[in-house]
Amino acid sequence: MLRESKPLCPRAKGVWFSQATPKFGFVTWLAVLERLYTMDRVHRWNQSVETTCVLCKQAAETGDHLFCECSYSAQDWEHLTKGILRDQYTKVWPGIVSLLTDGNREKKALFCLRYAFQASVHAVWSERNKISHGENPIRMPILKKFIDKGIRNKLSLLRSKKVKGKEESLQVWFAS
Repeated sequence: MLRESKPLCPRAKGVWFSQATPKFGFVTWLAVLERLYTMDRVHRWNQSVETTCVLCKQAAETGDHLFCECSYSAQDWEHLTKGILRDQYTKVWPGIVSLLTDGNREKKALFCLRYAFQASVHAVWSERNKISHGENPIRMPILKKFIDKGIRNKLSLLRSKKVKGKEESLQVWFAS
């Protein structure tokens, strides 16, 4: 009675789903809501802060840039999802978010896409934070392998646990 009922945010379906890794989902949800402390947001509070992207050092760091347009993160996104998305592949943030909520896509492929998106957003955000705090960046081939291995491990775990509807997701991932 105290809680007001509101319609479900259409983007929520693409972020919150069964068998997702909670920390990946949380960071992704903040990214989708544009609540991560990217340098453009920090600059609004402190005008003396440098807004250049710490990953590519070529453009202002916004959420769209950091996760899609940045040359560093775009390589990762392409590596992970071009095989699943094929002709629907995009580097445009609103387009990516709409693909995550696409109910017409085959369920196993949609799960792989959503999980890859979350793993990518989490890895890019973590890498960005490490670099911001003075650590050396991980080379892109190593980051790609790290994320891909994490996704394969998750899909393998779902297969071994015989999670309903997810048993063949690993085959979808390898086929892409």
